[in-house]
This record gives sequence, structure tokens and C-alpha cells, in this order.
Amino acid sequence: QVQLGESGGGLVQAGGSLTLSCTDSGRTISSYAVGWFRQAPGKERELCAAISRSGARTYFADSVKGRFTISRDNAKSTVYLQMNSLKPEDTAVYYCAAKYQVYATSYSLNSRSYDYWGQGTQVTVSS
Repeated sequence: QVQLGESGGGLVQAGGSLTLSCTDSGRTISSYAVGWFRQAPGKERELCAAISRSGARTYFADSVKGRFTISRDNAKSTVYLQMNSLKPEDTAVYYCAAKYQVYATSYSLNSRSYDYWGQGTQVTVSS
């Protein structure tokens, strides 16, 4: 089964970079599409990026496009979110989630369709 844990969050100045990691302790993540979501105080949960189970297809929200990169290393059971040129509005709790039984080249944009979630990691960007 999938058991997700995020790491890599922290405090960074605007314009800086962070890399978040999502590791599956169950080591079955290669069979799942993965999404990175974030939720800022007082705001709805937002999908930042998603990646198909093979890594062949990716998605980025307009708010992060060109600044964030999603990648995966299935051999390490890990999905990464590289965040560059960070802005204060990127401040949020970031979650990774896995979608069960999807096509190898597909992903989901709907948070309710994801089956497994990590505990979240806080990212704070100072101005």
C-alpha cells in the first residue's frame, strides 16, 4: 500500500528555492499518479502540479507554471517538487497525494479523486 511522507519545507526568502520530497514507505508509488497540493490560510486547497505514474506527463497550475518543476524517481519511491523564484503567495502547507489505478500517462486534477495523502509540510516565503 501507499504511505506518503513529505519533507523539505521551511522558511525561505522571496526569490529563493526549495525542493520538497514525497516518499512512499510502501514502495508502490510507481503505480500511482502523484499530485502536489497546497493550502494557504483562509484559501481553498489548490493543485500545484501533477505527474503521471511514468513521469511522461506533467501538469502545472498557472500560478506556479515556469517556476515549479515536478519529477519522480520511482526507484527511490520519491516524487519531488522543485520550487524556484518563490513568492510570498506561495506560503502554504504543501501536500503530496497519490491516485490509485490511473493510466500510465494520466493524472487527476481533482483533489477528491486522490486516494492517499501525506501529512503536509509547511513552506513559508518571506518578503
